[in-house]
Amino acid sequence: MRLARPDGDLVLFFPITTKQPEQARFAAEIPAMEKRRAGLDADLRLWIILDAFNTDIVGRSFYIEPEPPIGRFSKAFFLPLLREFIARRKSLTEISRIR
Repeated sequence: MRLARPDGDLVLFFPITTKQPEQARFAAEIPAMEKRRAGLDADLRLWIILDAFNTDIVGRSFYIEPEPPIGRFSKAFFLPLLREFIARRKSLTEISRIR
């Protein structure tokens, strides 16, 4: 996910794993069609973990290569997850302000 910022766009990286996450984790199993769209191995069970992520700034990154993406998830799959991610982050921010 890429967020526009004045000092450089921020990119959020969500891990993808073959290990089924615990029930309490905010994660989603990636459907076969989405694995194919993203260029992932469609024969493996894969989950995207949304309660853990890394960030990097485009243009200052030593890790982001200027190469075309392998693939991507569809909006129909990823947008509901993204909306839930944003809602959870807002909720955490509000809770920390209350304390």
